[in-house]
Amino acid sequence: MNRKALGKGLRAIIPEKTQETLTAESRPIPIDEIRPNPYQPRITKEAETDPHFQELIASIKEKGVLQPVVVRRRHDGYELVMGERRWRAAKVAGLTTIPAIVRSVDDREMLEMALIENIQRADLNPIDEALAYKALSEQFGLTHDDIARRVGKDRSTITNALRLLTLPYRVREALMLGQITPGHARALLSLSSRREQVELCERVIVEGLSVRSLERLCGELKPAKSKKDQKPAEKDIHLLELEQQLQEILGTRVIITPPAKSPGKVTIEYFSIEDLDRIYRLIRKEPGV
Repeated sequence: MNRKALGKGLRAIIPEKTQETLTAESRPIPIDEIRPNPYQPRITKEAETDPHFQELIASIKEKGVLQPVVVRRRHDGYELVMGERRWRAAKVAGLTTIPAIVRSVDDREMLEMALIENIQRADLNPIDEALAYKALSEQFGLTHDDIARRVGKDRSTITNALRLLTLPYRVREALMLGQITPGHARALLSLSSRREQVELCERVIVEGLSVRSLERLCGELKPAKSKKDQKPAEKDIHLLELEQQLQEILGTRVIITPPAKSPGKVTIEYFSIEDLDRIYRLIRKEPGV
C-alpha cells in the first residue's frame, strides 16, 4: 500500500477533499479520557517553558483547538493516534474537552501516523527520529527500504540516522540537547574508540569546534592505513545492514568480515570487563541489561 511522503502533517494521511468532512465528524471528548500514544516517537517532550509550546497554549486559550486530534477507542477510554502536542497544550490551557476524530487503526498504523506527524517537524531531534525508525524496524519487522518508502526518504538517510544510535550515551544526549549538530555526530562515527568519541564530543561543547575542525581531529586520531588497507573491498549491503543491527543491539562496534581465503569473522569490540559482561548478558538475553 503506497503512502504519501512527509511534509503536510495530517494531510499527508487524509486527503484534502475530506478535511471538511472530518472536521464535521469531530466531536468533543473529555481530555481526561484520552491517554498518550504508546508509539509516540517524540521521546523528549518540550518543557512547559518552551516558547513554541507556550505560543500554542496561548493560541488554544484564545481560539481553542482548531485542528482535531485523532484517537482510537480503547476499552477504558481513548488513545491518541495523532495530535499529542495539541492535547498536552490543551490540558495545560485548562480545557476539559478537545475536538477529536475517532478512527479504527492498528498498532503499526498508529506508529506510522505518529511518525509522519512528527518527522516533518523541524524541532524533532535526530535521536528521536532514529528511535522512531528503530521502533518501525524492531516492532514491525520493516527493513530500511520499507521505512524509506513509507516516510519518503532515501534508504541511506534511514541507515545513517540509525547509525547515530550506536554512539555512546553521552554523545547521543549532547545531540538530543542540541549541544552538538548531526554533522558533529557523523564525524564522531568515524572513530572506532568510544572513549575518543566522548572526549571529542566534550571538546566540541567546551571549545565550540566546527564540524570541519572536528573532522580534522578525527582524521588525526585514525591510524594510518597501509597500501594494502587502502584497497577496500565493497562489502555486501546485507552484511552492512546486519552489522548495523548488531551494533544497535549490543551498543558497541561490530565488524563482519566475509569469508575469502579464510573463514568469515564477527568482531565485537569491548572496552572493559564490565562492558564485556554487559555484552555477554545481552547475547544470553539475561534480564536487567
